[in-house]
Amino acid sequence: MQLPLLDLLARYAHLLFALVWVGHNYANFVQNPRFVPLQNGIDVATLNRDLEARMKREHGIFRYASLVVWASGMLMLWQRGWLPGALLLEGPLAAIGLGAWIGTAMLLNLWLVLWPHQKKLLGFVPATLEERVRCSRITFLSSRSNTILSIPLLFLMAVGSHGLHLL
Repeated sequence: MQLPLLDLLARYAHLLFALVWVGHNYANFVQNPRFVPLQNGIDVATLNRDLEARMKREHGIFRYASLVVWASGMLMLWQRGWLPGALLLEGPLAAIGLGAWIGTAMLLNLWLVLWPHQKKLLGFVPATLEERVRCSRITFLSSRSNTILSIPLLFLMAVGSHGLHLL
């Protein structure tokens, strides 16, 4: 099924929201190059103010951008009739399919690991200070995992649509 306008919109959404999602990961990586654990002796009021400021600066639409990126990517694969072959890693579609699987893993990591712990860390869900300290390490590692996975993902997206099939 070829719908040029739908393809154009899907590509635009995929690229724009990938920049938002992955850009947030890279910005976080640069701003916080190493893990610094929360301290048990910190004043909770100070902790809440610091977390609120961080939340306003770093959070917003990036989680939802991940859904748009994933959905638009799947839409483009489906529209071209490539979705089954890509997901089954068949022939020349294996590279873009592997990228789709990595993107799916990143999406699941964000929504099922990072976000539930981040909600506690940011105070959206009640949690003790000890729980927040534990969640800070989990969110750090989960975010770093997505940042690292984005490198092969971006390569596979480019290779899958720009020439691997010619080999």
